[in-house]
Amino acid sequence: MHVGIIGVGLMGQGIARNVLSRGGFALSFLDHPGNQPVDEIVSLGAVACATPAEVAAMSDVVILCVTGSPQVEAIVAGDQGVATALRQNAVIVDCSTALPESTLRMAEIVRAAGGDYLDAPMTRTARHAHEGTLNLLVGGATDTLERVRPVLSSFTEDVAHVGPLSHGHRLKLLHNYVSVGFMTLLAEAAAQSADAGVDPAVFVDVLASGGGASVALERLAPFITEGDREGLPFFVSNAQKDIDYYRAMSEQAGAKQTVADGVSQALADAVADGHGQAYVPELCALFKNSSS
Repeated sequence: MHVGIIGVGLMGQGIARNVLSRGGFALSFLDHPGNQPVDEIVSLGAVACATPAEVAAMSDVVILCVTGSPQVEAIVAGDQGVATALRQNAVIVDCSTALPESTLRMAEIVRAAGGDYLDAPMTRTARHAHEGTLNLLVGGATDTLERVRPVLSSFTEDVAHVGPLSHGHRLKLLHNYVSVGFMTLLAEAAAQSADAGVDPAVFVDVLASGGGASVALERLAPFITEGDREGLPFFVSNAQKDIDYYRAMSEQAGAKQTVADGVSQALADAVADGHGQAYVPELCALFKNSSS
């Protein structure tokens, strides 16, 4: 199979390298200013394409790894989008974090063009992408998943088939709401702790030995104790986007979202203050009392 990838960013860069080096697949990618450096994947044989349609015309599997639903919709259904040049029986694998309703609409467009669609969002970090140990939550038909599993296996540790199409993105939004919600809450507590002059190592140890023990704490602890933000290289603006996608999904379902509204506001305030490109661990400092 020839693989295409659109979105060679923090996550896509690692995916592309592993598709080439571990999977041994030929790879095409969209040349885009938002890409991370592509010298390595080009040296491994990757071919740059000028448009999504050009990527699709060369590929049996097209991996999308972009920011969210507007970007996915432009790539799939826009002028020179993948649907305009899709190979028959090609599969779009959407690894982005997107709205389930949009996913279903994009899948219909792809099916009308003769292809198939899987939503396969990721639940780990850029480090795992580079190590080839991502986890995927896949929604879609079983036979479609099995056709592309060799490609997915080249950059993952676990591929979970979680249900029909759109359930991957639905579960990713649920996952990210819990994960980002935990970290936002923890960052606010860490900020108050710092304002009060509590030893940050003591703060972390107390949480770790009690009910605050969590992956969220593990990812934020390096920043709390040492100012190291690299435990989670995830932009605050993207965290806000994911929470607002969750809120949109909840509103459509008529579900309660009181806590989600609070998390969204906390993140939106940080973005409005010019910190959208800060990493999530930096919220621990951004939430501090300016007078402390």
